Amino acid sequence: MNNSLLLQQFDLLATAPGGVAQLRELILTLAVQGKLVPQNPADEPASELLKRIRAEKDRLIAEKVLKREKEPPALADGHLPFELPTTWCWVALGDVIDIVRGITFPATQKTREAAPGRIACLRTSNVQHVIEWDDLLFVDRTFMGRDDQLIQHHDIVMSMANSRELVGKVALIEHIPHAEVTFGGFLGVLRPRKIDPRFAMAVLRTPHARSQLIDSSSQTTNIANVSLAKLRPLPFPLPPEREQARIATRVEELMRVCDALEATGQRQAAHHRQLVQTLLGDLTADSHTAWQRVAAHFDTLLDRPSAIDALEQTILQLAVRGQLVPQDSTDEPASELLKRIRAEKDRLIAAGKIKRDKPLAAIGEDEQPFGLPPGWEWVRVADLCSVVTDGEHATPERCNDPTAIPLVTAKNVRSEIMDYTQTDYVPRHIAELCWRRCKPQDGDILMVSVGATLGRLCVLRSAVDMVLVRSVTVFRPVSSGVQESYLALHLMAPITQSEIWRSVKQSAQPCLYLAQSARLKVALPPLPEQARIVARVAQLRQLCANLRQRLSASQTTQAALAHALLADAVSLESA
Repeated sequence: MNNSLLLQQFDLLATAPGGVAQLRELILTLAVQGKLVPQNPADEPASELLKRIRAEKDRLIAEKVLKREKEPPALADGHLPFELPTTWCWVALGDVIDIVRGITFPATQKTREAAPGRIACLRTSNVQHVIEWDDLLFVDRTFMGRDDQLIQHHDIVMSMANSRELVGKVALIEHIPHAEVTFGGFLGVLRPRKIDPRFAMAVLRTPHARSQLIDSSSQTTNIANVSLAKLRPLPFPLPPEREQARIATRVEELMRVCDALEATGQRQAAHHRQLVQTLLGDLTADSHTAWQRVAAHFDTLLDRPSAIDALEQTILQLAVRGQLVPQDSTDEPASELLKRIRAEKDRLIAAGKIKRDKPLAAIGEDEQPFGLPPGWEWVRVADLCSVVTDGEHATPERCNDPTAIPLVTAKNVRSEIMDYTQTDYVPRHIAELCWRRCKPQDGDILMVSVGATLGRLCVLRSAVDMVLVRSVTVFRPVSSGVQESYLALHLMAPITQSEIWRSVKQSAQPCLYLAQSARLKVALPPLPEQARIVARVAQLRQLCANLRQRLSASQTTQAALAHALLADAVSLESA
């Protein structure tokens, strides 16, 4: 056969997003359609092989080695997936492969340790691309009813009950490291008869077979279940016996090429990550020279989303270290800003608008993460805010009235935006009670303080009335001394995000208490420099967003082209 188109475009297919996975699928598809190796007219046709298989099964049934199963329904020509070479034939999977369902062992019969009278037992987690023999269970041997439920060489183990993504997953038994092994109730064993098990594996791993298994499975809650009644009639393309071996050998050869491509891609990705870390890491030490090196390698450096993410994080890090914009010696120093902030907070306290705050310890030199430019000061978040608080600790009364007050939780605080699309609601009279503790307003910074997204934040713009719960913390900067955009930028920067996660109380879920939030460290520049930093970061982050968009468009085009070439390769082979 001639796969010239496929070979000509091999580099594109291999480097496209998901390209190697598509190559694997193409190899399997061509294999089971009889298009991967040439047919040999001298081979005994599959129809004769099928007669021998049926004779063998009849003999074993007569000897009571096998049970006689209900005959699967005849395959209708109109429902067959594709045409086969003349020496092949369509059969029901159950005609050529025995299927044995596993045993559901009571919990009292399972242990983690081997012991006399117990045998190893496979479960779904052991069925990966190959069988993983670690972390086995051991079960009472006497509980196993039949010897056909012992694993044999060249058995195919299938996940019969799992999530839709994993049900139908198969692995071949190539060696058995224990004297006896059985398998659990969520598994089944497919035992080919005069069928090369490697060819059977190729059939079962094709996208078509996988989709049939998934679509035919029943589903309860999140578990999909493949029944024997649906598996036995699965259409199975049967080649001559000798051709099966040739196909299996060729598939193995091509899969090794795919393995090598994946390994090369992983090495290249690792080298790329190292290059990104080195060049971007140098920016904080010698930004001018490092920027020149980054510019020299710009196309190579920023050819994948992870690199653009790393660049954006570096921009934030440079910003809060005073290395992104030049300093102006005529700017009023941050020490004067702190005096104005203190005076404003004292005025609000005297007016009864905020509570008197407890003074926090100054940040000593040994606590300072890095040195600051002249005119900057190390301060704590509470030094810059008139309010640092969180929402209601006891969930307030709710209602179903969408015109009532939204109840905002961590899920509503997205990355730099507020999302009100999914909220519960609180009656206004309840909300007014909650607002005695906290009523968010424009310019407030909301940050997730509980859960996996802890540290995610946004600045409120055009705020609506809302009630907060405990999982969200409010920071209200004193505008005379700090821009809310600069403080938000600092909280998003890697230096502060690392501090947040170091301060987290690890329990059932991560939690940052208010006292820890208040003590977070901030590098405070003069007010005009804050504005210059915010503007420059916005400009550079927009460039990053543009880069992501162009890269995504390029990858989408490359993936579409790769998909089209794969489809062309199949159609040309069919011609």
